[in-house]
Amino acid sequence: MDSIQMIAHIEKSLDYSIFDVKWIPCSAKFVVVGSKPKGNGILQIYELNRGELDKVIEVEKPKSFKCCSFGASRLRETQLATGDFVGKLAIYDVERLEQPVYEVAEAHTGIINAMDAIGGTTINCGAPEIVTGGRDGSVKVWDPRQNDSPAAHVSAAGDGPADKRDCWAVGFGNSYNSVERSVVAGYDNGDVKLIDLRAMKERWSANVKNGVCGVEFDRKDINMNKLVVSTLEGGLHVFDMRTQHPEKGFAQLTEKEAGQSLGSNGVISGSKSTVWTVKHLPQNRDIFASCGGAGNIRLWIYHYPEKRTKTTASGEDQGVVGTLEMLNATTVSTQPVNAFDWSPDRQGLAVCGAFDQTVRVLVSTNLHLH
Repeated sequence: MDSIQMIAHIEKSLDYSIFDVKWIPCSAKFVVVGSKPKGNGILQIYELNRGELDKVIEVEKPKSFKCCSFGASRLRETQLATGDFVGKLAIYDVERLEQPVYEVAEAHTGIINAMDAIGGTTINCGAPEIVTGGRDGSVKVWDPRQNDSPAAHVSAAGDGPADKRDCWAVGFGNSYNSVERSVVAGYDNGDVKLIDLRAMKERWSANVKNGVCGVEFDRKDINMNKLVVSTLEGGLHVFDMRTQHPEKGFAQLTEKEAGQSLGSNGVISGSKSTVWTVKHLPQNRDIFASCGGAGNIRLWIYHYPEKRTKTTASGEDQGVVGTLEMLNATTVSTQPVNAFDWSPDRQGLAVCGAFDQTVRVLVSTNLHLH
């Protein structure tokens, strides 16, 4: 079988810190958001043009941007949701970036660390919503068609300020019809919580021992299938979300970023570099990219077990986890790669941002063979 290659096709140095990158759906353009040296927020749009990157739009805002998403936008509207360093949630029309079309000035107390969005392009899978996770420990769900109060508010356990954990990662999932929807949240102490939004209660929680930097379901708009969680200290965890055991929860595969495989019994020591983010390939939910603190990007494929469930001695169903295979590992930067996005339209095309203030357009070959 032909091997997978990931190539840095175009590199462009910028004069600011990059915090997030997103492809604009149905286009050859992508958005970069970040922070200027003096703390201003910057949003740029670039377009691929015959092997070059042309800057199409640039706007500055008073406060640094931390995260962004097109997930709640319909294709014809191309509206970008953003979260900034002072807790403001805003949605901008990418054709008219001067003023937001939706804004919540104090969505969180302090920085909005992460966001995800859903419902823009999925049919019969519920309302367009945005989920945000903040340094204040809270996770909030917003419906931009409503007013500026959250549709749902999930706080970390405990009532006092000392009990609030910093929420670093959020993601939507299980939105397979117009009623069902879940949110997964990852915290700085290694907690991972799954909240059923229809029942408005916590369905499951686990602790992965290190701060959670990234969470993503392999698909948002299907029955929960797989969840990938990435952490500090090189941790990568894959949960089979189809079968939940009453006591043992979901079956789990734990990897170390060094690329060594292990089942659910423990962790092999290996690379200690943070895994900043994970992104599943839109055209194949069993392939995903993980971006590391050593400037590397790894492509993985998940192999399902022969049987995904087994019956325990007490007669209850328990999930069976599969295996991970690393398809490719490439180093693109001397600094951590902290932002990554696959093109939803062209398989293997991706964009990433790193702490070296460089944005890179990447091309992966032979992904269609897997």
